Amino acid sequence: MNSTPALSFTALMQQAHPGLLMNLTPDPEQARHAPNKTARQVKSGHYVEVRPTSLPAPRYVIHSQAMFQALGLADKVASDPAFMQFFTGDLDSGVEAANADSLSTALRPKGWATGYALSIYGQEMVNNCPFRTGNGYGDGRAISVLEVLLADGQHWEFQLKGGGTTPYCRGGDGRAVLRSSIREFLASEAMAALRVPSARALCLFASGSETVTRPWYSPGAKTEEPDRMVVEPAAITTRAAPSFLRVGQVELFGRRARHTAHPRALAELEAIFLHALDREYPDLAAALQGPEVTLADKVVAMAREFGVRLSHLVAHWIRVGYCQGNFNSDNCALGGRTLDYGPFGFMEAYDPAFQMWIGGGEHFAFMNQPKAAMVNFKMFCIAMAPLLGQDTRAIEAMDAVMQALPDRMTETLHAMWAQKMGLIEFRAELFAELHTLMAQTPVDYTIFWRELSNLPKQVADLRPCFYANRGAYGQDPAVMEARWGAWLHKWHAALMQEGRDPLAVSVAMKQVNPKYIAREWMLVEAYRSATDAGDFTLVRRLHALLADPYSEQSPELAALYYTKKRDEYFDLGGTSHCSCSS
Repeated sequence: MNSTPALSFTALMQQAHPGLLMNLTPDPEQARHAPNKTARQVKSGHYVEVRPTSLPAPRYVIHSQAMFQALGLADKVASDPAFMQFFTGDLDSGVEAANADSLSTALRPKGWATGYALSIYGQEMVNNCPFRTGNGYGDGRAISVLEVLLADGQHWEFQLKGGGTTPYCRGGDGRAVLRSSIREFLASEAMAALRVPSARALCLFASGSETVTRPWYSPGAKTEEPDRMVVEPAAITTRAAPSFLRVGQVELFGRRARHTAHPRALAELEAIFLHALDREYPDLAAALQGPEVTLADKVVAMAREFGVRLSHLVAHWIRVGYCQGNFNSDNCALGGRTLDYGPFGFMEAYDPAFQMWIGGGEHFAFMNQPKAAMVNFKMFCIAMAPLLGQDTRAIEAMDAVMQALPDRMTETLHAMWAQKMGLIEFRAELFAELHTLMAQTPVDYTIFWRELSNLPKQVADLRPCFYANRGAYGQDPAVMEARWGAWLHKWHAALMQEGRDPLAVSVAMKQVNPKYIAREWMLVEAYRSATDAGDFTLVRRLHALLADPYSEQSPELAALYYTKKRDEYFDLGGTSHCSCSS
């Protein structure tokens, strides 16, 4: 529990510390293109100053009590008019409320957007940039508005998703709709509660007057692509993270350095790397001091730690049944946390090829996420290569880090699977047989693991998690029953061999196998109630439920939310699959 006295909005603003703006350089052409609200090429510089487009007639939807507590904010701040104005894009009001004159230049009534490159599964992309140069990718509707440095040394950067157009908008309107904003808010806070590294959500406001039009699915539509255009309320989610730096960002500067795109290209790559090291790996940065430590040494050291974090991140994703859906390099955070909740989804009926996004393909499917992470890591290493220069020792060390990642990833995944099965030691044969049974039956991923945590000995105890009409179990129940029974016997034998107390095993398993996840049909119910009736009750109820995912909670909530996906939801557009985020 945070014992820090609850802060006001003014007190938060007085902790402003714009490290990115101090450490990095702006686009040298931004003054000429002011106000920087239309799409254009940004050829150099790390960021472009751009004001958000304020959300008219903003209406409070929800805030994260856990995130407020982490910041030391009082819950009542969420209803402070100045807080609402600032985090819906009216920066002047926030600055005035915080008495900007006393803050010197620490707090600025401007936001900033950053550019990045795009690689899709290791393929560098430039042709779908509107300028065919790669200089048009970046934060098209996400605008950072504040950085703070808290008394405990923690940095937080706040970003408005749906905050209006930037030079990177590529023809878009810069807005987010309430539907996708609710999904992002609930999912990011659910992931934090699941103990999965993630960007956080601070607050969500919807407009009472502005709407935008997006393609989406009709109720009951089973088409692959959205079948109609929908008018939806505009909304802004404020998300928070130590930084929003991603592999795609260093990729952009790495490409420019490799091709000497301009005289300061190499210096810009070095600057953003050092900023990432300081912001995302502060303990490592502090340890890498002294005249004997070279820039190349720092690059190799951060690469090694980044590989560790990526391994743990994808292991956590698979542990809780999460599929990122679009794990390109621009959605891969350098800090090793989940970023950009677009076409994500949580597994229900187990399928190793599960993928919510119709454009994701097998390479971003659930069980292929470790491979996608390794490809993104390779692109990071390629981006860093210019900083190694001709240092043969560092080049060999970097190559060794990259070559070691598959084994590290495998070890991390094996440790995770062992935990889920309640074992100290990973048993490959036992897991392989289980993996096959789970897919062939199939089982509900979350309910199966949670029920297994009760250490059942009879197949009947697991039957409620079976989707009996969707796999091999429905085709030949006697054979599948026998196979499940044999597996349970082997599993219990493995538990007995390790000699652990069964109660302790069960308790430990329930700490890694959650009872509640953000199932898509739950999110659909919540956002439809909000968008169709302006009723946020389900949004807030779901947020409270997902804030405590490992507890049993009440029988009433279990009856509503600890249930399998209903038959009518399978193959349903917007519930079983979706187009990209909106």
